[in-house]
Amino acid sequence: HAVWHGDDVTGASTFLLEEGLDTGPVFGVVTESVAATDTSGDLLGRLAVSGAGLLVATMDGLESGALAAAPQPSDGVSLAPKITVDDAEVDWTQPAVRVDRQIRACTPAPGAWTTYGDERLKLGPVSLLVDDTSLAPGELGVDKNRVRVGTATHAVVLGEVRAQGKKAMAAAGRVPRASTADER
Repeated sequence: HAVWHGDDVTGASTFLLEEGLDTGPVFGVVTESVAATDTSGDLLGRLAVSGAGLLVATMDGLESGALAAAPQPSDGVSLAPKITVDDAEVDWTQPAVRVDRQIRACTPAPGAWTTYGDERLKLGPVSLLVDDTSLAPGELGVDKNRVRVGTATHAVVLGEVRAQGKKAMAAAGRVPRASTADER
């Protein structure tokens, strides 16, 4: 959710479990900057390392008696429910920045996706094209070396796509060429 909402900083904490959801007093906190190109996988990898250090420091502090839990502040609390496969369907009518964040937030899991024809395609991170407003939301533009998709504001360039049961591949190698009138 930090990636999806464009947060600059996120983090992890160690806390005492209570009956409420994540409401117990806190022992320690680590923070991590969220880069403009981070996927949730990138961020989780960094938080796993810093969080492991926090856990060791918390256990050491508890063992020595030097650490006491502090109540969580009631201000600034937000929920971050699990992102589902349904949440990961890309809505091309959203602004390009929101589409970019959604795809990065769903990468690698549950995997952002869209449909092309009758086929569901998982999508890897995209690149923004702020100077390209030529495509309607969801409309494809195929160039020699890239595949663009329109959004509510401007186009994005698809990175990787993955058809069901297939390996990920560059989007430019995925979209079939349009048939000509002679081939119809």
